[in-house]
Amino acid sequence: MPKYRIRAEDMNKSLRLIGSAARFVSPEKSEKVFRMENRALDLLVKGRWPFLRTRTKTVWIPREDGTRLRALVATARRGTKAKATGLLWIHGGGYAIGLPEQDAVFVNGFCRDGSCVALLPDYTRSVDAPYPAALNDCYLALRWLYDHAEELGIDPSQIFVGGDSAGGGLTAALSILARDRGEVPVAFQMPLYPMLDDREETPSSQENDEPVWDTTANRVGWSLYLRSLKGTVPAYAAPARLEDYSGLPPTCTYVGTIEPFHDETVLYCEALRKAGIPVHFKEYEGCFHGFDMLAYPTKPAREARDFLMETFRFAQENYFASLPVERETK
Repeated sequence: MPKYRIRAEDMNKSLRLIGSAARFVSPEKSEKVFRMENRALDLLVKGRWPFLRTRTKTVWIPREDGTRLRALVATARRGTKAKATGLLWIHGGGYAIGLPEQDAVFVNGFCRDGSCVALLPDYTRSVDAPYPAALNDCYLALRWLYDHAEELGIDPSQIFVGGDSAGGGLTAALSILARDRGEVPVAFQMPLYPMLDDREETPSSQENDEPVWDTTANRVGWSLYLRSLKGTVPAYAAPARLEDYSGLPPTCTYVGTIEPFHDETVLYCEALRKAGIPVHFKEYEGCFHGFDMLAYPTKPAREARDFLMETFRFAQENYFASLPVERETK
């Protein structure tokens, strides 16, 4: 019997109908299914932005190999306030699927009052190229955001990074990479219910059959993302493998108690706190993966989004990174 057999009665009462429906309609995950889902997203979601208070424009960021990374710059329609927060927001999808447009709800909340400018990279999905392609794209986007801070009206000392699921994993990885390279100071990170650990050692990740992202999907996602690695998996690929958490930015995250990423998220927050990093963290009882979006109108989803926005506003008022000397003198 699966160690984390999720029954309807294990789910938060307000999520049971949605969870049962998701379990009924979701096909078993595989590379073929991921590719089909990407084709549907490219056809139905790409290029569409459903909100009136924010808008996006497309930018193309050159890669070293001569190709270009598509990214969206999201701003308030009424204009950006002086010294806005710069946010790199990274979509989820098990590293294998997804588009930046799918996270419009998150970004609209951050940007609609004009206090934030967000950059959403359309990073390389693992079905097209494995690690480190996605991380390289995200770092390229982070550098672009930082280098273009002045023209975007962004305060370069307040660069935030965030994302959900695999986007949360990339957020954590990018924060480590930025710390180690010392080129872009990240002031705050928001890795929501992040995909951090490929080892399947935590109890919640083992044979979990929750309705949205189960253990089978997790194995397929990690195998595609890490297929380029023949030896030790680095923390840049799976951030739960990190040993030194010092110097990472203040962090906000939340997670449902019945999802595969629950335990690794709890352990990640504990490690950050032990390193002296400020952590804003909440658990949501009986909530499955992505409940904040998939069960959008429910009370737990509203509470999670409210917690995120309250913490984001707190971070805007309190978290700033030290700039390199050469940047301060410009």
